[in-house]
Amino acid sequence: MRMLLLFGLVLSISGACAQETYRNPLPVAFGDPFVLYDTSDGNYYMYGTGGGAKDGFSAYASSDLVNWEYKGQVYHGNTEDSWCIGAFWAPEVYKVKNKYYLFYSAQWRDNPTAELENFRIGVAVADKPTGPFKDIRNEPVFDPGYPIIDANVFFDDDGRIYLYYSRCCYKHAVESEVADWAREKGWYDEIEESWVYGVELRPDFKGVKGKPRLLLRPPVKMDDKQAEWESRSVTSHEVNRRWTEGSYTFKRGDTYYMMYSANHFGGQNYAVGYATATSPLGPYVKAANNPVLEKNTAIGGNVTGTGHNSITYSPDGTEMFCVYHGRTAATGNERMVFIDRMEILDDGSLVVHGPVTTPQPPPSGL
Repeated sequence: MRMLLLFGLVLSISGACAQETYRNPLPVAFGDPFVLYDTSDGNYYMYGTGGGAKDGFSAYASSDLVNWEYKGQVYHGNTEDSWCIGAFWAPEVYKVKNKYYLFYSAQWRDNPTAELENFRIGVAVADKPTGPFKDIRNEPVFDPGYPIIDANVFFDDDGRIYLYYSRCCYKHAVESEVADWAREKGWYDEIEESWVYGVELRPDFKGVKGKPRLLLRPPVKMDDKQAEWESRSVTSHEVNRRWTEGSYTFKRGDTYYMMYSANHFGGQNYAVGYATATSPLGPYVKAANNPVLEKNTAIGGNVTGTGHNSITYSPDGTEMFCVYHGRTAATGNERMVFIDRMEILDDGSLVVHGPVTTPQPPPSGL
């Protein structure tokens, strides 16, 4: 009898431990994941590219960042009266005065020159984090004259709001020593690049103030400390493009941190770095410890394609988490959601503790 009781206790303890841990990747097939914490109900809401949505976006909800419930499609585009007709990517949702605003990228219907990449950024609003979201107007936020994706919005302490986005690589050939090197190899005639810009956003989200400012771009010189990791899609002969995209900005003390992704989102070399500034519109200086998140196959792991992140916090607010997509040998080309701990060290350095695929303790405050 004593042995049976002891055995039952062991099973109970091990079962409790199993419930209190989580393992990456999560069973959520999103690219470009973004997590909103809603203080009104204490729940987390996750949005992303794909996940079964047709011409729009789906959402998941969680009370603990570990167990996620599918809430269905929350936004539908490509309707007869919508400005957007396809390529629905990178949704982010923000709560402002009890309304929920969805920023996203999509293909613009207005395309008189038949561009293959005619992406712009739109905004939709809802009364609940699970929608339904409806566009605030039938046109993009603004038109900079070139295709843009990956909207990120930052609300500063002084009440100003900033929109960050990535200019697409499409028809944006840039001269650099990497481009010269690729031509000498006989691989590519030109290298296209995407760059991150920032601009002040109007409080009603229906336009911008002033002109966009260039904030981040791939290195021009090959001896730049960032050039090796930001050029891997070119130097591995994968594609003739270098990306700077998927930015996410937050503030710690007096420092603005901008995380960003480089390399092909569909390849193994997708990785994350960051830059810092003392002003929301820069100038931004890339960090010496980049990349802070990358594939782990070189050290015996099986995770690749890590990138396009957002951040969130544990229920008690004491732990930072990096939310991103990646792939494993088991998931193949499917982009899956990973959530790993991250922190800002005493010297101001940003560190992501990932990718981790072994069991992890639950977020603090549960």
